[in-house]
Amino acid sequence: MSQTDYRAAKDELILVGGAGGFIGGALVRHFVDLGYTRIRAVDKKPVEMWYQHLPEAESLCLDLSDEENCIKACKDATEVYNLAADMGGMGFIERFRVECLRSILINTHLIEAANKAGARRYFYASSACAYNTDLQKDPEVRALKESDAYPAMAERGYGWEKLLSEMFCEEYWAERKMMTFIARFHNVYGPWGTWDGGREKAPAALCRKVIEAKDSGKHEIEIWGDGAQTRSFMYIDDCIKGIDMITHCDDLIATPINLGSSELVSINELVSIAEGCGGVTLERSYKLDAPRGVAGRNSDNTMIQDILAWQPDTTLRDGIGKTYPWIEEQYVGRKAGKRVVTDVPL
Repeated sequence: MSQTDYRAAKDELILVGGAGGFIGGALVRHFVDLGYTRIRAVDKKPVEMWYQHLPEAESLCLDLSDEENCIKACKDATEVYNLAADMGGMGFIERFRVECLRSILINTHLIEAANKAGARRYFYASSACAYNTDLQKDPEVRALKESDAYPAMAERGYGWEKLLSEMFCEEYWAERKMMTFIARFHNVYGPWGTWDGGREKAPAALCRKVIEAKDSGKHEIEIWGDGAQTRSFMYIDDCIKGIDMITHCDDLIATPINLGSSELVSINELVSIAEGCGGVTLERSYKLDAPRGVAGRNSDNTMIQDILAWQPDTTLRDGIGKTYPWIEEQYVGRKAGKRVVTDVPL
């Protein structure tokens, strides 16, 4: 295990791009809890639409696909965390490939601005969608290790954007000696995330569907695909801890690494866990023509365990047990006429 002692001083500036989103908002809260006093939180959404808005941070509404906005955001920054992207669950990723690809503009401009601003560390949030899809055609898939991204055959749109942005991070270190860090996320979920509207991922979508079924009295649920497709899912707290550790480990400079759980489950099993949280059993129907992604994907955590001794602390059952009641609270609040985190303000 190798972990550098380097950390930004508590009064040095930390920039979090995509801070109005799920993971970005959680990362800002993490730094606030650690006592950092200069945090710049940036997102293109108006601040009142952010999932978490912390008054301790400087909050700016800027579209980071614009070069001038990146220069403004990176001014005086010591560490830069890029979690900004136009993305969502599989339904969004498969239908809006151009929008996903355009996120390349964010990383292109932000890493250049960070380098010119003299930032010492730059973190890029990549994705397991960068992996070769030919290795993910069976639900009984073997866990993907970092080298499995090549030969390249990433998911169309979103996956290719992630893979190319990883290259930018690698070359900024090779040519300009800017310390960059790259984590390939595997399906992050938890409270304070998207739970409806078309961008939500499977754990949140299925929790919401169970809640809707209970509320309507129609004890049935529609599942995208045949339910046999497999994934691993990582709870948000484990993700944030991993981001921090990766970004402060000099053995991982410009080195893509998995950040995910190795607890492989089928979508049918995920539905059962959500049903258990709701205390209900639903009749299942399968929408076979719906977006379903690859047949199977799991994270090989050998590398991150060897280097950082990191592993998820939260089982899927425990994580859904924390996520389900939060989504239920949001659902009930909206039904009562209250504005919730995914609502556009009036």
